[in-house]
Amino acid sequence: MIRTAGEHGLLVETGSLELSHRLDAALRADRPEGVVEIVPGPDTVLVVAPGVDQAPLRARLEAVVAGERGRERAGVAAGPGVTIPVVYDGADLDSVAALAGISVAEVIQRHLGRELVVGWLGFAPGFAYLTGLDPVLETPRLDTPRTSVPAGSVAIAGPYSAVYPSASPGGWRLLGRTSVRVWDVEADPPSLFQPGTRVRFEQA
Repeated sequence: MIRTAGEHGLLVETGSLELSHRLDAALRADRPEGVVEIVPGPDTVLVVAPGVDQAPLRARLEAVVAGERGRERAGVAAGPGVTIPVVYDGADLDSVAALAGISVAEVIQRHLGRELVVGWLGFAPGFAYLTGLDPVLETPRLDTPRTSVPAGSVAIAGPYSAVYPSASPGGWRLLGRTSVRVWDVEADPPSLFQPGTRVRFEQA
């Protein structure tokens, strides 16, 4: 379903994170005229096109969605892969192990054992929500957030993992750290992680 979103936007309700990723990638590869912003979410994609006739844009979006849904059903792979080396010395390893009822070594192995996918970016520039975390590691955020979490911190909260792109306050549980720079304003694009990127962690 495609809904009007404000004066200049159309919100495509995709119904799945994978289809949101496919639609986002397809629109960025062949951006419709007049589209100034494309914002993927867990099961939506917002397309902003000020001053554009929405009828032909809506028809274009419907066609792209239909094409990408067919590719999704055919199992066509989407998204590049990135490997992030991690030193597992985070301040919350013990508490995560206790909450999960497993050892610290198993926490690390379960975090290493899954290929995650960038769902969407939010909270701060370059902060990617990585989906697909082992359910055993799903833990709540800290009751009291830290006032500053260093850039490169590798963390988990709820069903997600993340790499802090810059120093910021945060309540996610810290598993370790990486030297990989995931946010660089001089790079194009500035974020190493884009929606749909496949991410694997390896022990540094």
